Amino acid sequence: MPSVLIVDDHAVFRASARRMLERGGFDVVGEAGDGAAGIELALELDPDLVLLDVVLPDTTGFDVAEALHAERPEIVLISSRDRDDLAPRLRDTTALGFIPKDELTSDAIRALLDSES
Repeated sequence: MPSVLIVDDHAVFRASARRMLERGGFDVVGEAGDGAAGIELALELDPDLVLLDVVLPDTTGFDVAEALHAERPEIVLISSRDRDDLAPRLRDTTALGFIPKDELTSDAIRALLDSES
């Protein structure tokens, strides 16, 4: 069962993502509302996966992904923003992939994880 840290500044989204992930067989080990807390928890909890919002109050998900790159958790970026708006940064990110929030499912995450192995 892969362990997951959710990093998103909206508590309601974190709660719904937690329920969806847990129903999908993931073990949600923590939640963070901003990038600094996300980095701190990722280092402390050592999750297999970080589900990471692109837009955070103190930084961007791209910067958090870069900061965690050496720690090697898989990172899946999420956003309610359109993929086309993020395309230049998505091409250069160290993250495993990107899923729009309205398309986020356990199966979509598993498909990204499976494509890596």
